[in-house]
Amino acid sequence: MKGKTVYFLFTDTGTYLTRVINFVTKQPLNHVSIAFDPALQEVYSFGRKRPRNPFIGGFVKEDIYSDFFRNSDCAIYAFELTEEECSNVKKRIAEIELRKHNYKYNFLGLLGVLIRIELNRENALFCSQFVATVLSDVKAIRFHKPNCFITPADIRNHEGMQLIYQGTLEDYQCAMSRKFEQMGMKKQSLFFSISKKVKQLVIK
Repeated sequence: MKGKTVYFLFTDTGTYLTRVINFVTKQPLNHVSIAFDPALQEVYSFGRKRPRNPFIGGFVKEDIYSDFFRNSDCAIYAFELTEEECSNVKKRIAEIELRKHNYKYNFLGLLGVLIRIELNRENALFCSQFVATVLSDVKAIRFHKPNCFITPADIRNHEGMQLIYQGTLEDYQCAMSRKFEQMGMKKQSLFFSISKKVKQLVIK
């Protein structure tokens, strides 16, 4: 059965709030987002709607080229899904995006993780809770605890997750740009090679 790859971006932006979360969880890279291509052209999560204000949050399509993200430390993991599972994940994201104005960031839920009290709030999610929610139909991913307790570390430590990059997000962007440039040069070279052969056949 043909599969699809989904990508998980874990970041640490170095903000004051991030440092507090890192201290509480004793884990690095405490923000997680989900994407469907290695270039991370469309990245989905729950986080800041305004980079300078950590207290206004909700569903976001993140711009990894923004000043807020580009200097972040990060790790990128890949996980294989079936085509049907991938389609279901995209549908769940689309459903949330369609009602994004009804959603807010679940700050109270973060406190629940810390004190181990299940705090489920309607239309409120934090980043790893969002990712766990959209993955709920994936048979190969089971966390064995409520989504409101899922942390980014739970996701990246899950069996089957493959680490494909660790470093700064800016360096990853540069590496991907070089890769696409090389691919473009190869395609251009192939085009000229084919054109040359066609011309030779025409002359003959």
